[in-house]
Amino acid sequence: MSFWRVLLSIIFPPLAVCDKGCGSFLIVLFLTGAGWVPGVIAALIILNKDRG
Repeated sequence: MSFWRVLLSIIFPPLAVCDKGCGSFLIVLFLTGAGWVPGVIAALIILNKDRG
């Protein structure tokens, strides 16, 4: 996970996960709409899941 991807997920979480698929994008978009913090947490979890 690069520094720029983490920074983007803090600023606008849906944009950080747009290349992970439509489902991930919609989930993060919904959570960001419900509250900024849940969107950031979801984006960081989705981005961190790729590392393994």
